Amino acid sequence: MNDLLALDNQICFSLYAANRAITARYRPLLAGLELTYPQYLVMLVLWERAQAGQATRVSDLGARLRLDSGTLTPLLKRLAMRGLVRRERSVEDERVVTLSLTRQGEELRELAERVPHKLLCGLNIAPERLLALRNELNALLSVIETPAGKEPSA
Repeated sequence: MNDLLALDNQICFSLYAANRAITARYRPLLAGLELTYPQYLVMLVLWERAQAGQATRVSDLGARLRLDSGTLTPLLKRLAMRGLVRRERSVEDERVVTLSLTRQGEELRELAERVPHKLLCGLNIAPERLLALRNELNALLSVIETPAGKEPSA
């Protein structure tokens, strides 16, 4: 009989260990951009939304990255000090802070485009397998984030 409390039987540990390992793989790739992994995630969302012509509110960014304002605020301050983003309070409601990329932040995107390819080359895993894994993880996340008694969204 499997021990339910054995570490190797815990999906949470497998996810935790995989997260730490993949983040460690990103570290040298992001060093040239002078970004930490969480800063890289912020920039990914800002680049994505800028290309779509959408403004980004801090609250929207937090929801997208599943980060609270206590975690996000210091990240954004550091990115603003580096001259990559601008933070502006709304004139209508000063509680609302909107983010925009600076020219330097936009230009960094070109260098960042190399990161996913370099990561994939270093993993020696078929891209189809990684896509399937990503889809499974997204499905799991959807189930986990769905309140009890409700159907997860497709």
